[in-house]
Amino acid sequence: MIANKDQVSLSEIYCECAEILETDKPKFLTLLEEHIRLEEIIPASFYLHFHSWTGRPREYPLQGFLWALILQKIFAIPRDELLLVFLHYSKELREFCGFDKVPDASKITRFKQDFVEDLQSVFDRLVDMTEPICQIIDAAKADMTIFDSSGIEAYVTENNPKFADRIIRQMKSWAKTMKFDEPFNPYKVAYSSMPTCAHANPEIKQQYINSHFCYAYKFGLVTNGLGIVRHIEFYDKDFFKSTLTLSWRKSLILPTKISLPTIQNFFAAHPLLTPKTFLGDAAFDEVQIYKDLLTGDTFGENRHFLAAYIPLNQRAGLEDSDYTINEDGIPCCPY
Repeated sequence: MIANKDQVSLSEIYCECAEILETDKPKFLTLLEEHIRLEEIIPASFYLHFHSWTGRPREYPLQGFLWALILQKIFAIPRDELLLVFLHYSKELREFCGFDKVPDASKITRFKQDFVEDLQSVFDRLVDMTEPICQIIDAAKADMTIFDSSGIEAYVTENNPKFADRIIRQMKSWAKTMKFDEPFNPYKVAYSSMPTCAHANPEIKQQYINSHFCYAYKFGLVTNGLGIVRHIEFYDKDFFKSTLTLSWRKSLILPTKISLPTIQNFFAAHPLLTPKTFLGDAAFDEVQIYKDLLTGDTFGENRHFLAAYIPLNQRAGLEDSDYTINEDGIPCCPY
C-alpha cells in the first residue's frame, strides 16, 4: 500500500500506484474507490441532463459509465469492444462500475456522443478541485501557465505510408519522363502536392508534429508548471466560428493567432484561477503578444500575466534597422 509520509512527491505517488496496478489490481480498485468520489466531481447539471434524456429510469448508472471510461484509460484498453470484454469476464470490474450486466457497445458510443459537453464540465470541475492541491505541492509552479499546440493523428487513408509512397513514385516517374537535368527532390515535391486535409474529414489537416508530417486534429494544451493539464482546446469549426478575429484557413492556424483565444476560454471556464507567469516556445516571440499577455483587459477586467518567458525567435528580423542584437541574442537600443 502507499506509505504514510509527511511529504510525498507526485512522482512517488504515481510509481507506487503503478506498482499496485501491476501486482494487485483488486487493491488498486479499492484505492480508487476510497480516494476518488465521483459523486463530488460530477456537476449537478450532468445528473439532470443524464436522467432527463429519456424521461424514464436509466438501466445503467451514470457513475458506471464514467468509471468504465476511466478504467479504459488506466488499463490502456484501445477499443470500446475490448473494454466490454474485460467487463464481461471480470466480476470485480463489473461490481466496481456498478453494472448488473454489461452494456453493449452502442451504449458506450451514445454516452460519449450525447453527453460530450457534460463530460467537458467534469474535466472543468476537476481543474478547480485540483488547483488547491497544486498550490500545496509547489505554489510557484502552480502559478505558471504553459501553452503549446499539438495534434492527434487520425486513422485516415492519408496517414497510411503507402499513400505518400505512391505519390513519391509518381513524382520520380514524372521527373524521369521529363528528363530533368538539374537535381530533383521527389520527396519535397510529393509532400507539397499532398492534400491539405483528409478526404474523410476536412478538420483533419496536414501538419508537422513530432518530427514528421501527418494528418491530425490540431489542439491547444494548457498546463501548469507541474505538468498537470488545465485546459484542452480543439481547433475545429466551432472554435473558429466563436473566435471572430480568426477565419477558417490553414494559414492562420499559428501559435500567435490561436494562443490568446485559447487562454481566454481557459480563464472564462475558471474565473477563480489567477496564474501569474506565462511560458511559451519561440513561436510566440512577437511584440504584440507581449502587450496582450502583460497589459490591458485581453482576458477580462484587470486580468493579465505579471511575467512572460518566451525564447527569442532567431529567424525573426527587426522592423527597425537601427536596433541591434548583442552576442546573447538580446535586442538593444543603439543609444
